[in-house]
Amino acid sequence: MSYKADIAENLERIRDRIRSATERIGRDTQEVKLVAVTKSVEPSRIKEAISYGVKICGENRVQEAKEKIEEIGHSVSWHLVGHLQGNKVKYIFDLFDLIHSVDTLPLAREISKSAQKRGRTIDILIQINLSGEGSKHGVKGEKTLDLIKEISLLQNISIRGLMTIPPLSEDPEDSRIYYRELMDKKREIEREVIEGVVMKEISMGMSSDFEVAIEEGATLVRVGTAIFGERQNKIKIKD
Repeated sequence: MSYKADIAENLERIRDRIRSATERIGRDTQEVKLVAVTKSVEPSRIKEAISYGVKICGENRVQEAKEKIEEIGHSVSWHLVGHLQGNKVKYIFDLFDLIHSVDTLPLAREISKSAQKRGRTIDILIQINLSGEGSKHGVKGEKTLDLIKEISLLQNISIRGLMTIPPLSEDPEDSRIYYRELMDKKREIEREVIEGVVMKEISMGMSSDFEVAIEEGATLVRVGTAIFGERQNKIKIKD
């Protein structure tokens, strides 16, 4: 599928599709929040999207986000939707309101340790690899509950929900089985009533399949290309 570069038109279309998806299954449209994924998007175009009502921006890399946020500021909420490396943890506290991609106990410990030094608590989602693809990050589905129980014991870190990325497919319906499985995991975790753990946010769905994700229960949909069009140039960043 090809996408136009007109941000205003794209956002209007996406909001209409979100509204239609929620109405089909009787959900309140306000339950679904749009995360505009701004990876490789120039700050001027991000500012344009913000002017058209975008309230949450999602970045994949800490350093790229740092450079953009220094220019754009915190008029919107910033989420880290990509993999977080341990050596970048120290930067996240001044940048992000939510980390979508925590998937190991060592990473959670590093986040908690750094947060404690700053007198902060940071909200995270647990990324689950439901497809079993080696190329994707995320805890294995069967190990999720144990990981959450261990992370729940850490100070200065708050588990707010789950995230997953299904295999790439041209057919959005191919994602449905993975989104249903994520919702099953959500319910399993809720039944355990783990202190300090809430399943408030379910991050799933991207440009190609966000309507299916909404139908299955997503509260955060991560949409980039359908807003900004095909990426033409990669932003040069200093690692």
